[in-house]
Amino acid sequence: MYLWRKSATARWLAVNEAVLQAKAGDRLALIERPGRKRSQVEVSCDSARQARRLTSAFGGSAHKLPDNWLEQLGRRQKNKPLCIGKRLVVLRSPEEREANSERIRERAGLPSSLIIPAGAAFGTGDHATTAMSLRLLEEISRGLKPGWSVVDLGTGSGILALAAKRFGAGRVLGLDNDKRAIATAKENARTNGIDGVVFRVADVRRWPSTARIEIVTANLFSDLLIEILPKLQRAHWLILSGILRTQEEEVGRALRQHKIEVMAARRRGKWVALAAQKPI
Repeated sequence: MYLWRKSATARWLAVNEAVLQAKAGDRLALIERPGRKRSQVEVSCDSARQARRLTSAFGGSAHKLPDNWLEQLGRRQKNKPLCIGKRLVVLRSPEEREANSERIRERAGLPSSLIIPAGAAFGTGDHATTAMSLRLLEEISRGLKPGWSVVDLGTGSGILALAAKRFGAGRVLGLDNDKRAIATAKENARTNGIDGVVFRVADVRRWPSTARIEIVTANLFSDLLIEILPKLQRAHWLILSGILRTQEEEVGRALRQHKIEVMAARRRGKWVALAAQKPI
């Protein structure tokens, strides 16, 4: 695997982000750091040729990742555990869970935990869109009876689908068009000892949404969210993320056109996550 990366200003992103998203899809990661004017832009590539094309088109640099790149990345990560309400803590490894056990108990009252190792562009909980979606999922699920159903579109690492199981979901389906992401999600389910989650390689545009679903989570680009909204109308709750603040009004207008009401919004940096509901 190869990794292309570039240090980008806000002005560069304003001009190039949409084109880069179209080329890279869900392999694009934007990393923002507090107090810094530049963002780190990264794209995971299957081949050197793909990485060279990005370098030619957008500048930046590319390098081949070592065979044990996931292990090395995990060792470098020093992030604090991500606490989601008082019911879930997201960690990097069993060792991190052991090292933070006392602090976790003090802060969150013995919550459930998820171990999601560091990965490239698949979602670990660090990115604002994932963290906001997790918090909305935790809040909404409090009022549901155990056994509720959820479909996670663009599941990535499977973090939202696996969190749903921890929150009491029964039927859980995670879809992603990247077979590497699905392999990662399945491995994360095994790591956490979670059964009963179906992960499947599929294009969310072609997902046959026939059954009534309690919650659909979708951390996708805004254009794709708007495109698939007609498929999501059978869901009682929608958790939509991957929305830029500049696109929030457009997404809200599309929701209203489908008679879907925004019930809550979370905003962090340039990103927005929405909880929306279709009246029964």
